[in-house]
Amino acid sequence: MFSSDKNIDIIGRLIETARHYVGLQSEYLKLGAIDKTVRLITALIIVAVMALIIILVLIFLSLAATDAIAGAVGYGWAFCIVGAFYFVAFIIFLLFKKQLIEKPLVKFLTTLLMEK
Repeated sequence: MFSSDKNIDIIGRLIETARHYVGLQSEYLKLGAIDKTVRLITALIIVAVMALIIILVLIFLSLAATDAIAGAVGYGWAFCIVGAFYFVAFIIFLLFKKQLIEKPLVKFLTTLLMEK
């Protein structure tokens, strides 16, 4: 009464459909992970290239500033002044690192990794 060929066929198709659905979901998860990994690696490469360019610009600007100041105070003091500027910038960076680095980085990574 409860088991007929039609019911068995329907249950078989249901199981096959469920297997297919699970397979598609696993593929979807893999593609999502790959997409997020590629986005993260791309962002890291962009940040690394930008950091390298900024470092090179800062080096040349530092040398130019030192050369400009050297006419008034001499090269020794000019390098000390530029070094003191970078030391003060470093202290300010340490004081405000949470607002400048941690919060934006956490927000960026959260939006990158949590979006669907």
